[in-house]
Amino acid sequence: MSEGAVLWGFLCAGAIVVVLTPLVGRLAPRIGGLDHGGDRPRVHASPIPRIGGIAIVLGILVPAIVLLDLNDRYRSILIGTALIAAIGLIDDIRGLSPRTKLLAVILIALIPVIGSGLRFNHITLPLIGDHDIGWVGYPLTVLWIALLANLINLIDGMDSLAAGIVAIASASFALLAASFGRADTAVLSAIVCGATVAFLWHNYHPAKIFMGDSGALALGFLLATVSVQGVLKTAATIALVAPLLVIAVPILDTSFVVLKRLKYRRAPWGADHNHFYHRFMRIGFSQRRTAAYLHLWTALVAAYALLLRFMPPRPGGEVDVSNALIAGAAGVAVLATTVWMVYTLEILKARHLHAIGLGRFVPAVNGGPEREDEEEALQRALTAHR
Repeated sequence: MSEGAVLWGFLCAGAIVVVLTPLVGRLAPRIGGLDHGGDRPRVHASPIPRIGGIAIVLGILVPAIVLLDLNDRYRSILIGTALIAAIGLIDDIRGLSPRTKLLAVILIALIPVIGSGLRFNHITLPLIGDHDIGWVGYPLTVLWIALLANLINLIDGMDSLAAGIVAIASASFALLAASFGRADTAVLSAIVCGATVAFLWHNYHPAKIFMGDSGALALGFLLATVSVQGVLKTAATIALVAPLLVIAVPILDTSFVVLKRLKYRRAPWGADHNHFYHRFMRIGFSQRRTAAYLHLWTALVAAYALLLRFMPPRPGGEVDVSNALIAGAAGVAVLATTVWMVYTLEILKARHLHAIGLGRFVPAVNGGPEREDEEEALQRALTAHR
């Protein structure tokens, strides 16, 4: 908070998004930017504007241009953000194939990576140490940017879900970047946080507008680049662990969905109803309750990442017993919450726990191959209906 630009960036981004979002919503019908349905588990009776990402991106770019020291690196990040948003907008209005969008994201990722040298410099692992990865950092960084852009895009399927998760992640990255002395990255992260928090005003269920691909792809691109510039370039062990924890819920969600699609020989990039939010809805949760659970889960894991940063078990390389005990107890709580979540969503089934000797913690097995067949039949029916 000693950096006034952090607070001003947050507030300015929020104010711009609050004002611009309704205007963008009025523009949507005139340019074909309405969502008429699809794989969203929503109850909206009429088409909803889906180009809210325009307001979000403008709310980020304007204060960033004013408040940041626009060296080559930050200039390339902002240019890449604008281009990614443009690709997403074309998809929102006219439609693009998943392969085309992925290729576009990879090509745009080269702007900060090749153009300004934004890349992973080293990987630091416990008991192994810090290793400079050289040229390998370039393709790894491009892969990281493409991964996060698509992760955020994939979870943007329900009112307020993606905006809330990005707000939590960007707030975490702001704190982490500040702790590593990277003030400009902290400012940019705070700007992203302000823009997404403000967008929730219009996007909370029942949503008046969706961010669409123009917002989701741009926000994923920004999360990836600020995490590299503000955290992953640092040689501390937590620099590798923290970003993975902050975005652990989207990673788990997408990994499960892709594996499920491969299991039933479907295209990994195809749409279906197997995301976490779909499963919450199927077991009777409302959209608000579903979003709240996923936001709280994300916040809990992100808080654990911050705990490890500010109360490290091994500060200075020496074990601190009290810190280690606190980190261990918190880790057990986070792990227990995660196990409860995946069991509630029937990703981790009773028969799985029985198979590993933990059957006493769950009711008797009442599934098996038949249960899997029923689930796949439901998936086919939902997809056919869509």
